[in-house]
Amino acid sequence: MIVVADNNCDPKSLQHALGKGAIEYEKFLESGDPEFGWKPPEDEWQSIALGYTSGTTSSPKGVVLHHRGAYLMALSNPIIWGMGEGAVYLWTLPMFHCNGWCFPWSLAAICGTSICLRQVTAKVVYSAIANLGVNYFCAAPVVLNTIANAPKNESIHPLPRVVHVMTAGATPPPSVLSAMSQRGFRVTHTYGLSETYGPSTVCAWKPEWDSLSPAEQIRLNSRQGVRYVGLEGLDVIDTKSKSPVPADGKAVGEIVFRGNVVMKGYLKNPEANQEAFSGGWFHSGDIGVKHPDGYIEIKDRSKDIIISGGENISSVEVENILYQHPVVFEVSVVARPDEKWGESPCAFVTLKSDADDSDKQRLADDIMKFGRSKMPAYWVPKSVIFGPLPKTATGKIQKHVLRSKAKEMGPVKKSRL
Repeated sequence: MIVVADNNCDPKSLQHALGKGAIEYEKFLESGDPEFGWKPPEDEWQSIALGYTSGTTSSPKGVVLHHRGAYLMALSNPIIWGMGEGAVYLWTLPMFHCNGWCFPWSLAAICGTSICLRQVTAKVVYSAIANLGVNYFCAAPVVLNTIANAPKNESIHPLPRVVHVMTAGATPPPSVLSAMSQRGFRVTHTYGLSETYGPSTVCAWKPEWDSLSPAEQIRLNSRQGVRYVGLEGLDVIDTKSKSPVPADGKAVGEIVFRGNVVMKGYLKNPEANQEAFSGGWFHSGDIGVKHPDGYIEIKDRSKDIIISGGENISSVEVENILYQHPVVFEVSVVARPDEKWGESPCAFVTLKSDADDSDKQRLADDIMKFGRSKMPAYWVPKSVIFGPLPKTATGKIQKHVLRSKAKEMGPVKKSRL
């Protein structure tokens, strides 16, 4: 069943859409044949969908998915998340983003209800929770940030029921996870790519974590975790030797996948396929570590590592610290050319709506001072730029655009130390 949560759509906008070839959902259902006899594919390896990567680091590539993977992921999602029959699911996640992480198929499998939004805002999310019985939704970290920072007149506290939230993509800043928990949401952290049908690892909660401090719980829950039930192989391998890195939480390598919830390949792109499947693994391009308990943790995208004076800096770890600053709403850190160090961190920052931005230089200095109190000196951004961050249609920050902007700004001068 599909329900439209926002019925205040402008009639003129609706008529315009219909005039352009759109069709109302109920009319679409009426066009179906109730006597149609469904037949399974002759081969589970047959293609079921073609989606495109969002292009956050390079040009988008066509990802070809197969029936077997879609079926396994459709059932893995409810099993991993504990979704029972009749779950009420809110769509803040775009359905075109990796087929909605396979949740359209998952909801069909459990006879769930899909609540669709015309626009994702904190106000309508809280309204759907209050009025439509929503108890599950998936959202990128950028959406969680918006919900966590919603003003009192647009939010609900306490929530009328436990609302389960699955988030994936970039590691949610610990400050955002903490704020969501304080508002009553139960956040499950997952990780995956378009090439793995969406989330394919989960930071499974351990009962012994219940007795830990809130700060320690947040730290553990921000990891990418262990493999989904539908995924056969997951590891972190040394980028040179291709051997698994030790599970010490320190040795860095590339996260790799293997199994039935990995794509068939990129459409008409043999060179990309050869690189992606080198050595019999699917190579994610994400750099991470493996902890003694077997949980993996992303440190950065391989292209986002900043090399300053020969030292590797994780942009993600710098971002997580800067998110703790009281005026920072969003932040993305990339490499900027540096006359002395080769590269140095450059922070692009969006301020919270109530921040006093009358003196940008004072704010920039304060953010850098805050950084010096929380991280190694060579991690601290030497430049802070304010403004909205470029994003893809799925809400991911386009770091390649920011890297280009940082390069255009020219190198940091030696005097700026």
